[in-house]
Amino acid sequence: MNYHRYYPVDVVNGEGTRCVLFVAGCEHQCPGCYNKSTWGVNSGSPFTQSLEDQIIKDLQDTEIKRQGLSLSGGDPLHPKNVPAILKLVKRVKSECDNKDIWLWTGYKLDELSADQQEVVSYIDVLIDGKFVQELADPRLLWRGSSNQIIYRFK
Repeated sequence: MNYHRYYPVDVVNGEGTRCVLFVAGCEHQCPGCYNKSTWGVNSGSPFTQSLEDQIIKDLQDTEIKRQGLSLSGGDPLHPKNVPAILKLVKRVKSECDNKDIWLWTGYKLDELSADQQEVVSYIDVLIDGKFVQELADPRLLWRGSSNQIIYRFK
């Protein structure tokens, strides 16, 4: 898996102070997407064990408390991203007490493959659906267009 940006401290992409990872790869390629640079699955930089370890360390930091991890992109549920994302979310849940995981995807919840559903079983909040420019509304919280749905699982 490749990624574009990692923010160890963020207050925009989900509730509370968070760590945010923007991954590479999106097959939806929605017109009007604000993050077109992340579409290419081979764009960005390789996601390394070192970066995964840093995310865990940042989530465990007691000086700057984070509520959790946000995964965006690109699309974290792109089939090429699923193995690395699954490994990461499992590790967050096992090593980072009380941290929530938010994930944005262009896929609809009812369209997910078994592998994608396994990732979702570890997350707390899913924002699903493609960005639709005609339904864009800057007043929406946590989503870009009104067709996107916020699911709170836990």
